[in-house]
Formats: sequence, C-alpha cells, structure tokens
Amino acid sequence: MSKIELKHIDKYYGKNHVLKDLNLTIEDGEFMTLLGPSGCGKTTTLRVISGLENPQNGTIDVNGETIVDSDKMFFTSPGKRDLNLVFQSYALWPHMTVRGNVAFGMTNTTKLPKEEIDRKVNSALERMQILEYAERFPSELSGGQQQRVAIARAIANEPSLLLLDEPLSNLDAKLRLDMRSEIKRLHEELGTTIVYVTHDQVEAMTMSTRVAIFFNGVLTQVATPNDIYTNPANLKVADFIGNPSINFVAGMAHEENGELVVESDIGILRFPQKDRTENPVPEGTFEVVLGLRPEQLTPTKEGGISARIYASQPAGSETLVQLEIGGHRVLMKLIGLKYFQRNQEIQVSIDPDLVLVYDKTSELLIKRSINKE
Repeated sequence: MSKIELKHIDKYYGKNHVLKDLNLTIEDGEFMTLLGPSGCGKTTTLRVISGLENPQNGTIDVNGETIVDSDKMFFTSPGKRDLNLVFQSYALWPHMTVRGNVAFGMTNTTKLPKEEIDRKVNSALERMQILEYAERFPSELSGGQQQRVAIARAIANEPSLLLLDEPLSNLDAKLRLDMRSEIKRLHEELGTTIVYVTHDQVEAMTMSTRVAIFFNGVLTQVATPNDIYTNPANLKVADFIGNPSINFVAGMAHEENGELVVESDIGILRFPQKDRTENPVPEGTFEVVLGLRPEQLTPTKEGGISARIYASQPAGSETLVQLEIGGHRVLMKLIGLKYFQRNQEIQVSIDPDLVLVYDKTSELLIKRSINKE
C-alpha cells in the first residue's frame, strides 16, 4: 500500500499549462478518483504519478520517500515505483492465452519460481472471476472479460499502487455496472491504494473513498462523494456533479442580526451563522445563486411555493417534472411514476436546510446543506 503526496506540481506541454500548482495527498489504502471534463488534467496527474510524464515543478513523495524532485531533476523510473497501470485499451497479447497474458510481466521481470508465479496468476484470475477462461485467447472473450484480464494482470504481482485510466469507457452500460462492482469489491479485499481516472461521475460517486475534481488544470475540490454531492465547493462543481443537474435560482442577500437573509423567487430565507461556510460574505446587499437538487423539491398540498407544470416526463422508476416558479424554470425529480397535466398549478415544498447559497461574484459556497440525520 502507498501514501502519495504531490506538492506544487506544475506540468506544461509547450506553452499549455496543464497542471497548475497541484497539491494532493492520497492516503494509504484509499480509492481516490480523479474526476473532471476532458482536458482538465486528471490523466496527466495519473501519468505524473506513474512516471510516464515528468513535471517541470514540484515533488512527489511515496510513504515519505521522495520519488520526484523537479528542482533536482530527480525522477524515479516507472519500473521502480511499485505500481501497475490499467488503461482504456485492454492491450492484451493476442497470441497468448489469458494465463500467459497475466503471467507475462512476472515471468519477464521477476525471478520468482514458476510455482509462485502460477499461484499469483491463479489468485488474480480467481479474484476477477475468470479462472475458467485461463486457457482461452483474448479473441475468444467478451469486452468485459478482456477488461477483467487486464485488471488481473495488474494485480497479479500485488503492487502497492494501482492506477486505472478510464478502464471502463469501452464497455456498454450493463458491463460498466458489473465492472464497477468488481473493482470496488477488489479494493475492499486487497486494500491496495487505487488512483482512478474518469469523466463519469457515477463511477466516481459509487466507488471512491474520496474524489478530486479538476477544472482547467486546477484541483478544485477534494472530498468524499457524499460531501461533494451535498456541498459542492463552488458553482462549477455544483453544475458538474449530479444527474439530473442541480437547479440554480438567482437571488439577493444581505446580513441581518447575524443571519444571512436571501430573497428570491422561492421566497425569503434566513440562515443562521452555524450554517455558513468560512468563505467571506460581501458587505451590503449582493447577488447570490441558490442551488436546489431536483430530488429536494416535493409536491405538497398546502403551505408550499406556487409552481406551474411546464412538462412532465414519467420514466418508469422516476418522474422528471419541469416547473415554472416565478421567472425560473426548475426541475423536480420524484421516485416512481407520477402524472401531471401541462399548466397544472401545484404547491412545492423546499427544505431550507438543504438549500445551497453561492456568492455570485466569487462563485464560492457561503451557505452549506445541513443533513439533519
């Protein structure tokens, strides 16, 4: 297992500043997912950790030992970092059996006896539930089975660090679901430190112990999946996380007797100091953006906010309803099949504790969502 510390990492490709003063600690045994849109720097971070790329600035320590020091031009070679990688492409040898592919690295780079290699190979194949395919060739396997072989090959020599770069992106939706379960189970069984790169937030939210979100080469937020979903650090993260997307409602705010008073089309809301973040609040009256998750809006018979049905989309397990509230169109998500008529007037309830408030100018979260459980 490995604890990894990246400090003040800068990476350039020509004039393109890909990683900007990156500081990130990945704890021993953690499942850390690097998440963000294409071109944000997540894969470059993985390649810097692996040694496939060298940064222009910064250091990397593994278990307290420096493996990268850019100022001293010291870069430990990838082969000495006790790690394995799994890429988007399976990269299996077509002329070798499953067993041959998994054993290849150990056979050619270690001095282990054949019996020990066979034991490790069988253990890896069994963990990935493909031992029965050991004598088949890659062309005889499905895409999901080939990806299991690639992962088995990566874990066979029991590395302290496993790096996975978009490993499921070539699989269909059902296989991705199955493989997410397998990778999560694998992490729980082995306790290996895993760094996982994806642009798929469902993968990040369902498998990770923590998620690191990148935008334009900047590490924007690092937190547990639940914390990122309930309290995104800024408007970019809030807009990126969640399917369906979060609702944004414009408002005006000011401080009054220690409370944050927010006026918008969903009414006048007052938030006590204890619900506030450490981010500064402007003086006087200032513009804010309220964040409301679609599942946080619920129909009520009385005492709610007046809304009009714009469109209703029953979809089996859930129903998505577009509402018009004041001058805003917002989305409500309900579990199960619900039916509404276009232009129907309804009342909607919103729990103020769950409302997020962002300073529009800084885009930073100033009032967090409060979980009462």
